[in-house]
Amino acid sequence: MTRYFDGRYTAQTDKPVVLFLIGMRFNNLFAFRRWFHVATAMPKMLAELKSKPNAGLLWERTHLSWRQLTSQQYWRSFDDLLRYAHDRDGVHFPAWAKFNRLIGNDGSVGIWHETYLIEPGKFECIYGNMPLFGLAAATNHVPATGRLAAAKDRLGG
Repeated sequence: MTRYFDGRYTAQTDKPVVLFLIGMRFNNLFAFRRWFHVATAMPKMLAELKSKPNAGLLWERTHLSWRQLTSQQYWRSFDDLLRYAHDRDGVHFPAWAKFNRLIGNDGSVGIWHETYLIEPGKFECIYGNMPLFGLAAATNHVPATGRLAAAKDRLGG
């Protein structure tokens, strides 16, 4: 069973962190042969990143919601994320080329990503009775007490 922390916790960091959300949507559920490659590519990329801790990935979780798979990723920097995306010897670059070659704009699979820079003092989060999760798992997991007890104070007051 996953260990959780009783009470309220938040994240604390003195360095910027990048939140990268990336996902795919099964637009045509019957096009298994079309979307199978896309659905199996991300686990290979994540395994590669976990085997290379200096690549810059700090924490990741994958979420399944009906027709959509989403990977919530925290990176040390945007430069690290770009370096991984453009590494011709890594898993991502050939997988992206294969996606464009096999699926392109045929509509069987939707893909998306969003990138956010999280700066110290410009974020707010709370985790109540949760295991290590999200930004707190990627940075420092600290009790939400004292000056970190209220949302307005966590967001820079």
